[in-house]
Formats: sequence, C-alpha cells, structure tokens
Amino acid sequence: MNFTGLSAFPITPATGDGRVQTDALVRVLEQLRRPDLGSVGLLGSTGTFAYLTRAERRRAVSVAADVLGSSVSLMVGVGALRTDEACALARDAAEAGANAVLLPAVSYTPLTQDEAYAHYSAVATASDLPLCIYNNPSTTHFNFDVALIQRLAQVPRIAAIKMPLPAQGSLASDLARLRSTLPADFAIGYSGDWGCAEALLAGANTWYSVIGGILPEIALRLTAAAMAGNAAEARRIDEELAPLWALFKAHGSLRVVYAMARQMGLTDCDPPRPILPLDDETCREIAAATEPLAR
Repeated sequence: MNFTGLSAFPITPATGDGRVQTDALVRVLEQLRRPDLGSVGLLGSTGTFAYLTRAERRRAVSVAADVLGSSVSLMVGVGALRTDEACALARDAAEAGANAVLLPAVSYTPLTQDEAYAHYSAVATASDLPLCIYNNPSTTHFNFDVALIQRLAQVPRIAAIKMPLPAQGSLASDLARLRSTLPADFAIGYSGDWGCAEALLAGANTWYSVIGGILPEIALRLTAAAMAGNAAEARRIDEELAPLWALFKAHGSLRVVYAMARQMGLTDCDPPRPILPLDDETCREIAAATEPLAR
C-alpha cells in the first residue's frame, strides 16, 4: 500500500434495511478501476460504515476486492465503538483482500488520548495490513494531539494519517508542523475536498477525496496538476469544482454524492436513514453543477 496521490471514497449503496446492493456497488467501483488512482477508500464516512453490520461490511469488501483486483489498492474503514470489534473488522478486511485499513476514533463516551493510543495500537496488531489514522473531529468529536500522533507513528504498521483541513492557520503551516515531528516516511494526507488542491500543492502525500469516488477523472486531473507543482492548472480545475464544493458545504458531501449517484444511474439507493435524500430543488442545483464537469 502506497499512501500517495488520490484516494477515492465511494458510497456503499444499500437497501433500506442495510443490505449492500452489490450490483450498484460494482457499478460505482468499476469507474475506479484505474491504475492512476492511488487507492480506493471503502467504508469511510462516505461509505456509511457506521450504518452497516459486520457481515455487510465484509460483503462489501469482498465485492470491492473482486472488482478492483490488482489494478488499484484497497483501503477499508474498520471503525467501531469497541476495540475488539475494530480488531475483528481489520481481520475481516485482510481476509477479504484489502491492502490497508483506515481507523477513525469512534466513541460514545469521549476518549482520552491514552485510550485512543491503546485502541489504535490494538487494531494495528490485529492484522498484517498497514493502518491509516482517520482524524475526523467534526464527526467523531475526538481531537488528536500532536503528541498522540507522534506516539502512534512509532507503532508498527501505523503508516499514515488522514487529516482534516485546519480550523486555523494555513495548510502549509499545518503540514509543516506535522512534518517536523513525524518520521520522514509517515504519509500525511488531507480530506475536505474544497481545500485539498492547496494541501497537495503544499506537499501533502494524499488527497482523501469524496468527489474522487464518483467523478474520478476530474479529481485525477486536479491531483496530477497539484502534485506536479502546476499551481495554475490545479487552481483552475479547483475553480471548476467550486459549485460542487459550495453544495458540499451547504448540505454535506454525503447527501450530495448520493444525489449525484442517482443522477448518473449508478444506484437508486438513498442514504441510510435517518439521513434523508435532498429535495428536488437542491438536486437540480447538483445536476447543474455536475453537468459541465462531464464534458
């Protein structure tokens, strides 16, 4: 597993009672079967991992491994409330054909830094797969101290981190702060699609991308330009995506990409309840923002 470039995060289409629609998942994944993609991030937040049972999650991983084969690396989210459950999910992912695991700090009772360290260390030993830390405070309400990231970077098989866009300061300064304290081979990437052109231009290893999971072509063009240092082209493409970024911010990227997947004929599934599909007017706005990107 090489934690670089574009990591595309697709939805996991499922029925109302939480059964993965494998035919729709295959359609979603087939457009991601490309060697220029860094990885596919299955069962992340966009993949609604928290709404699926262990059996359905394993079924999704098996489908993805079959569709993607050796063409692109497969990273699988293994977040769970209990440490033993997350360890079991990591073993499931490895047995089903994943190349890496992604672990968010899911909790009900807020975790301490030491509790998170013990949790991540246990999951890292549950399989032979490399592990990427998923730092997602807007959803998990857990914040990783830099000292905790430093400790975790020393744990065998913990190899990367998926960071949120910084709440304060620039991406360049945030990345420099992390780089100064972490091993040189520890991969640092960012999520929050509207800021990731700047993250890549600043030298981040990876763009963990929602839009990459449904419109991989334009996301790959932006990634290639930014990683080549072509700031003008990267920012030009980012500007093309600005109407979608505005919709992501207004409605949440998950709701928007489900509407996009319907409009593209990839699935007729809605997001898992209690998340509701977007109204017709918003869907028309999404279609208008998406149509120019398909030209």
